[in-house]
Amino acid sequence: MGRGPVVAIIGGGFSGAATAFHLARLLPAGAADIVVVEPREGLGYGLAYSTADPSHRINVPASRMTLISGQDSHFADWLEQTGAILDDAEAIAANGALYPQRRVFGRYVESYLQPFLFGKVIRHVRSAVASVELSGQGYILILADGRTLAADALVIAATHPPPALPSALRSVAAAARLVANPYDLGGLQAIGRDDQVLVVGTGLTSADIIATLDRNGHRSRIVALSRHGYRSRSHAVLPGDPIGDFISLPSRSATVMLRRIRATILDAKRRGEDWHPVLDAVRRQGQIIWQALPLDEQRRLVRHLRTLWDVHRFRIAPQVADVLDRRVAEGMLAYRAASIVGAEQVDGRIRVTLRPRRQPTQTTETFDRVVVTTGPAHADIFRTNTAIADLGRMGLVRLDPIGLGLATDSQGRAVSTSGRPTDSIFVSGPLARGSVGELMGIPEVTAHAERIAAEIHQWLGYQTALRRKAS
Repeated sequence: MGRGPVVAIIGGGFSGAATAFHLARLLPAGAADIVVVEPREGLGYGLAYSTADPSHRINVPASRMTLISGQDSHFADWLEQTGAILDDAEAIAANGALYPQRRVFGRYVESYLQPFLFGKVIRHVRSAVASVELSGQGYILILADGRTLAADALVIAATHPPPALPSALRSVAAAARLVANPYDLGGLQAIGRDDQVLVVGTGLTSADIIATLDRNGHRSRIVALSRHGYRSRSHAVLPGDPIGDFISLPSRSATVMLRRIRATILDAKRRGEDWHPVLDAVRRQGQIIWQALPLDEQRRLVRHLRTLWDVHRFRIAPQVADVLDRRVAEGMLAYRAASIVGAEQVDGRIRVTLRPRRQPTQTTETFDRVVVTTGPAHADIFRTNTAIADLGRMGLVRLDPIGLGLATDSQGRAVSTSGRPTDSIFVSGPLARGSVGELMGIPEVTAHAERIAAEIHQWLGYQTALRRKAS
């Protein structure tokens, strides 16, 4: 558009949309051309908030979801102003908290980007980035539809990659009755109401799939399986303030940190509280806690405690919890702690061999359908995203040493294979969590997007000063 440097944001889900929004608020008119490359029709929806399934609800109360840090009620206020949930009686939980359908949150984000889109401050290119090439000091993005886009700076805000297929299921990878991607709507719709279903994974995505099947009239047996068999926890009946200070003297040991958290939970119980407010404090302080740990301790934490953390940190909406509880009570849902050690197709069904946790024996069971919900495979991002893979081959980005996504420096810039930051590539959102720490919830992603926008603003100012000096 010729108005200034081009900042291309790869991905227009919440992370990309929030980064574009805050950058547009910071920049004076004409300072840069902000381009968001996103194949979906609207910005702000992404994978999480584009679902049209009414069973899929936000996982935390609306009062804790916001596009602007410090304005905790921003989304809740929008709901009241727009009447967006007037026709959704199920959105109100028993304690009065609001849990709208996820797509409503996408509409909220989109509504705040619309003025910038109408004013051409932000431009939405509806496509995907297929590959990236270097061009002088900038980049050429080759889009999936054949168009090209020149950019001076890149923001990687790509959607979550699909889960990796467990190695024990590779023998049935081509089976029609295996749903390897839980976002494959066709595969889910093909599940019959009387099909016996194995859901691999017991976290948030697993809960979504079971809620979807239940709404679709499924009335047969579902087995949800993971190594530990942990099920995502529900929210506290009554909200409370976070309890615990874990950052005044941050631990350098994952074991010591775990002991401090457990001691704080016990102390809270003696005072009539439960674990929820303690884990809320850990979440809020998570980035400082994470960054204080040495690399080896970060690896230990992820290896030994990630699963336990995830099921307490990523809680399900009460409406979804009610579905799971009902099915368990009816005998239509069972949670298992086991590993899959083999699988084969037998008479059009899938037979799996299981090793129950802490048991030497193996068992076999046969299912009509198997659905994989093991969570995003962020370490596979070079395999699943061709544009990021190109940047990796050019040495401009690399995986973080923990395997949670891409390595970044303290300013949010991608770290190259040489170990130095790539000056004009920024990473916004969950792909940066290996370097940043807690970066999956909306409050944390919002704050991160604000920081990335501020860093880009500073980078643009530096580039402008260089051009003036050169002229």
